[in-house]
This record gives sequence, structure tokens and C-alpha cells, in this order.
Amino acid sequence: MIAPSEPRRPHDWQAPRASQGRREHSAALEQLEDRILAGERILEEEAFFLHEQADLLTLGRMADGVRQRLHPGNRVTYIVDRNINPTNVCVTDCGFCAFYRSPGHSEAYVLSRDEIYRKVQETVDLGGQQLLMQGGHHPQLLSDWWCELISDIKQRFDINCHALSAPELDHFSVMEKRPLEEIIADLIEAGMGSLPGAGAEILVERVRKLIAPKKTSTNRWLEVHQRAHEAGLRSSATMMYGNLETSAERIKHLIRLRDLQDMTGGFTAFATWNTQPHGVPEEHLYPEKTTPAIYLRVQALARIVLDNFENIQTSYVTQGTKLAQVSLHYGANDFGGTMIEENVVSAADCFNLESIQRLEAQICGAGFSPRQRNSWYGLIDPQEGEPSGPTCREEAATHRVAPAEWASANPSNSL
Repeated sequence: MIAPSEPRRPHDWQAPRASQGRREHSAALEQLEDRILAGERILEEEAFFLHEQADLLTLGRMADGVRQRLHPGNRVTYIVDRNINPTNVCVTDCGFCAFYRSPGHSEAYVLSRDEIYRKVQETVDLGGQQLLMQGGHHPQLLSDWWCELISDIKQRFDINCHALSAPELDHFSVMEKRPLEEIIADLIEAGMGSLPGAGAEILVERVRKLIAPKKTSTNRWLEVHQRAHEAGLRSSATMMYGNLETSAERIKHLIRLRDLQDMTGGFTAFATWNTQPHGVPEEHLYPEKTTPAIYLRVQALARIVLDNFENIQTSYVTQGTKLAQVSLHYGANDFGGTMIEENVVSAADCFNLESIQRLEAQICGAGFSPRQRNSWYGLIDPQEGEPSGPTCREEAATHRVAPAEWASANPSNSL
């Protein structure tokens, strides 16, 4: 368990004015770095200053210092998992998504149960720990369909269902006219073990209305995860940047996640990646990919700002293994999953999957020791004297990274 970093003491830092020279600028960065490495919390305006003014190597050094404080040693975790998309039918029409098909489209599909079971069996045979199962916002396949599917899988296989997303749960709630709490309770009873952080994109309404006007709002996304945490369901969090957002809006996204984590302690990890613009319905809105340097900057900043998140996951599926190796020195302590099957990102011509052996070799090549984990970041084969961590949803529900009383003792630092 980790506690959130201490909040900043009042009036001990000010961003240098544009009229001030290099010396003042360097002094401000040094002061922030000292505080960050000492475990102090930075505020929103300080995070913005780092995003805009810190050079990449300095930012990486800060993020790596935070990683080493939270995860001493050179261990990097990963999970053996498979991505199964039971359907690609969706009525939300996100302009950045190349995967979905509208109802009635010739390429729309719903996998048969036999096909799903075959995929699960292959995963279990390879030592898989997790199924990442998501679909589109199908107008007919609602919570009862998913509950039955999850229940059937759990009866047949010993594997965690890391299933659905906040927008999908919100879709169920709207279509069925039922409260979120009931839907979450039904899914937990069926055997769902954790909730992915998909669908966050940028948690700022101005951006969401531009890129996904039909999708779950910022407040609703946060509410779904809050209700899941309260019900004993841990979840991850994500950010997809390069969505016409400003630097300040990226920071706002991170602060909102941090605020919710202060309240619930229910997030297991954070991962970020850039929009994959090729072949998407509104490709003209995303004319260029962002650079590797921007990815490292965003991830490093996330490690610094999200002081109450225990884990930062790199995204080799979107960034490639070489950049993922570098990112382990920019705050990440987890390499993600083997992703035996991946459909959503690959639909946008971005496809990097690894076998267990190659994935471990990539981690070793970056100077770290690979360790296999489960969905709740418990180690599969802990070494002598090493805590194993949670092994199931019930254990994970009590393994919180931030005490609930932190939020009441330390009011939100959001601007």
C-alpha cells in the first residue's frame, strides 16, 4: 500500500515570469525536482510548468526517481492476457475509432460462444491470467448478455474477466433505465473481476464534445469508476492524448484522476497512448502522429502527478517495443500484457504484439527484471520474502493504494 504524496506547503514555489532569465527558470525546476523526489505533491499549475518548460531528460529523471521510490529495485511486471472483442457493433460513432461498425454494416459481427470459448481455452493453455473483454455500444447486447457470458466463462475457466469499460456500463444504465449500482452488482455476481480504464480519452468536456459527442461525459466516466470502487471492483485508468486537447487539458485530466484516487484508492494503474489516426472515420482531424518525445513527456508527467497511483503501465502495443523500453526509464514499472489478440488498435494500422519470451527479453534488454503478475498487480511467483499482493477481486478490494481519509484531510488540489 502506498500513501499519496504530501501536499505542497503554501507559497513556497512560484513559476518564473517570462521576463525572468535562465537562472530563475533553472532554480524553479530544481526546487520542483527536490520536492518531487522528496515525495511532495505538486499542484496543477506546477504540473503545467513542467509540461511546458522542463526538458525531457530532467522530466525523465524526476519520473524515474518517483518510480524508484515506489518500486525499489529493477522489477518490471507484465501479464499474460488476451484481448477478446465479442462484437464490433457500436452506435456511439467516435471519430477516432477505426474498429467499430454500425448496426447492419456488412463487416459487423458478434462472436459465437463456441468461438469465444476457443479463444479463452487457447489463453488458459498459454498460462493466461486475464481476458480483456470489450465490445462496442451494441443496442441489443446489454448487461444481461454480458453477465451470462462472464458467468459461463468463469464456470469453465480459471481466469479473470477484466471486462467492459465505463462508457459501456453507462450505455447499459441508459438503455436499461437502471442505476449503475445495480448493473455493477450484477456483473460482480456474474464473476467480473476488474474494470478496464478505457473510454477516458481526455476528461475535459470541450474535447469530448469534439471527438466523441455521443460518448459518456467526463463526470459520468468518473462516477462509473467511483461506483465500481465502492462496490469492491478495482479498475485501471487511461488517457488517450493527441485529441485536439491543450497541454492544460492534459494536466486537468491527470488531476481529475488523482482527485478520484484520493477519494477511493480503487485505481490499480494508469496507462497513456496517443490517438492512432490511420483509417479512422475522421482522419482529417488527426493529420499527424505525435512524436516519441511527447509520449515520454506525457508518461513521465503522469508518474509525477499521479503520486497516489501505484503503477504506471507503458503501451508497447501502440508505441512499439523500443520506445516502451525507453519508457521504463521515464516512470513506467509495468510492460502491459502479451495481448495474444488485439483488434481495436490494429484496426488503425498500429499493431505490436509480443510472445512471453520476447516480452521478457525486451524488459531484460532495458536493464530490468521481468516478473509476471495478475490483474490486480499481485505477483504470480513471488520470491522469498517478497509480498505476493492480491490474488483475487475480494483481496484486491481491500488492497487500496490511498486511504479514504486522505481526501477529507486534504481538500482537492484542483484549480
